[in-house]
Amino acid sequence: MIDTKEFYDALLLRQMDFFAGVPDSLLANLCACIKENAPSDKNIIAANEGNAVGIVCGYHIATGRYGVVYMQNSGEGNAVNPLLSIADEEVYGIPLLLVIGWRGEPGVKDEPQHKKQGKVTLALLEAMGIAYEVLQDDYAPQLDRAVTYMRDKSRPFAIVVRKGTFSPCSTATEDNGYPLSREEALACVLDNIGEDDFVVSTTGKTSREIFELREARGQSHAGDFLTVGGMGHTSSIALGMSLGTDKNVYCIDGDGSFLMHMGAFAVSADKAGANFKYILNDNGAHESVGGQPTVGLKIDVSAILRAVGFRHIRTAETPEQITEAMRELADVPLGALILYTHQGSREDLGRPTVSPAENKQAMMKKFGVKE
Repeated sequence: MIDTKEFYDALLLRQMDFFAGVPDSLLANLCACIKENAPSDKNIIAANEGNAVGIVCGYHIATGRYGVVYMQNSGEGNAVNPLLSIADEEVYGIPLLLVIGWRGEPGVKDEPQHKKQGKVTLALLEAMGIAYEVLQDDYAPQLDRAVTYMRDKSRPFAIVVRKGTFSPCSTATEDNGYPLSREEALACVLDNIGEDDFVVSTTGKTSREIFELREARGQSHAGDFLTVGGMGHTSSIALGMSLGTDKNVYCIDGDGSFLMHMGAFAVSADKAGANFKYILNDNGAHESVGGQPTVGLKIDVSAILRAVGFRHIRTAETPEQITEAMRELADVPLGALILYTHQGSREDLGRPTVSPAENKQAMMKKFGVKE
């Protein structure tokens, strides 16, 4: 296991002191260490991984220094375009260091949404022509090789990180003062969703909590699409689903997902029918991958949704407010509800016991679709 602070210091020693990225559970300790030690203007938690690559490219052009982009391997997909059309040596030739958490590494037990990503992680880097090394305990020579490569080739270099590589490093959870946990708020939401309605929930702990709430109540999971992967695309899935039915479709999103592909909401507001219902849980954190902060509580989400075309927007932070808002949401077009909750989840929070394929099949059966 690598001492996280020593690794961070090793990056600084090699003049890599600017960071941007999207937090990852495998990199949670490294992300916590960066947050604890780097000035806030030297650690940019980006909306998505492609944004992070762009930020680091701009920093290099202005300073000549090498920035570090951290991400889960799922984020390679978001980063492909700027890596190939900006940073690549055949375009601008911008050196940067990618630090990539290797979820779904072949032979290592992981969740189903990470299996394919894990299989193609290294192959995708090879296809993009990005040199890489899997991080080892003796990492100093690897960092030296990375710096030499970036300097001589003016190209990105990737460090791939296996599960359990970094030693524990934690920061205190920020208390935002809201009374309800996300799970308590979700329980109130489900209380006000009809048996014939459908739910599309975002990746991470939101979907895990919805699954367990249904289990505890002895309710069917057939109406719930648990978006276990594809962060940032929950609202788009819900939009497409709502356009294929006259039943209400409730999109239950998180602030990190909302920020990742915010442009989708302008399209949703333009194309959605009255049955598309948007619910955003905002606790100001990427809680499912370590609790790193988002800007969710620093921006006026209601104003953003209103600006792109949502007509009826409510906020809630108590059970009574949620119940009242949900009753209104059921009957209005282009409605949205923003839930403000505090961080934290149960230590014994489990994961769905049905596979994504089983989830899809059960939901299509409820829709009356024959595959």
